[in-house]
Amino acid sequence: MIGALVQAVRPRQWTKNLLVFVGVVFAQLAGDPAMLLRAVAGFVAFSLLASSVYLVNDLKDVVADRQHPKKRLRPVASGRLTPGVAWTVAPVLLAASGLIGTWLGLGFLWVLGAYLASNVAYSFGLKHHVILDVFLIAAGFVLRAVAGVELLLPVAPGTQLSSWMLVCTFFGALFLAVSKRRRELVNAGESASSQRSVLATYTPELLDRMLVISAATTLMSFALYTIWPATVAKFGSEALILTVPVVAYGVFRYLHLVRVSESSEDPSQVLLSDRPIQAAVLLFVALALWVLYLGR
Repeated sequence: MIGALVQAVRPRQWTKNLLVFVGVVFAQLAGDPAMLLRAVAGFVAFSLLASSVYLVNDLKDVVADRQHPKKRLRPVASGRLTPGVAWTVAPVLLAASGLIGTWLGLGFLWVLGAYLASNVAYSFGLKHHVILDVFLIAAGFVLRAVAGVELLLPVAPGTQLSSWMLVCTFFGALFLAVSKRRRELVNAGESASSQRSVLATYTPELLDRMLVISAATTLMSFALYTIWPATVAKFGSEALILTVPVVAYGVFRYLHLVRVSESSEDPSQVLLSDRPIQAAVLLFVALALWVLYLGR
């Protein structure tokens, strides 16, 4: 039962919540233990909240999941985790997330609430609406980035929310969401609509066009951010532009995986399993930390 519960809360998906650390890193406060502790707490709060949402979503979609070749193996769909246990654990995780959010401040708590509301809306209807479904997925990533700034504001009031960060995060997340739909459509084949009803309204041509647009916008917005006068003034260097080729490689590598790998249906799985993507992420982090903390 414990093993099934751990699998049901999907700890692999917690990698998405690493986006909460962007605020403390780009505010150049990662060297402050108190600030870093707040970011870790924010990561835990989002992970607990996301796990609560996953449990509720599995309970709601149990019938559809049993029609899916992979999702039918999920603990609730396979019967290894009873609905009673799932319904008991979900509110406990939600309450724990709320307690941490209260400590981090009202702004962070509001972001948690917005994330919860958007996921409830997604799970209970909006995931069946073409285009709006991927926009809501992207919004979840944006809220994580916003939360990373909000958790700093009570103790570092001068911290600013970058509009460029929001733009880059939204289009980058939209790229991942559209990639997920594209691979789902290919993997499902003729049974696509029975596995996820919204797939019946997508076509490969539409998704390919959305992929190209979101990938191009992600790269362009990030490249502009690195050379924007306010960015150069803040970091005292134009060296952040060195990360642009790394980001470009990561985007193109992911595009390649969308075409050739079934695992690209799950972005978290790609991050945890694809060595070139992992190398690109590590190189980006190393370059960014050098520019932000050592390059001045």
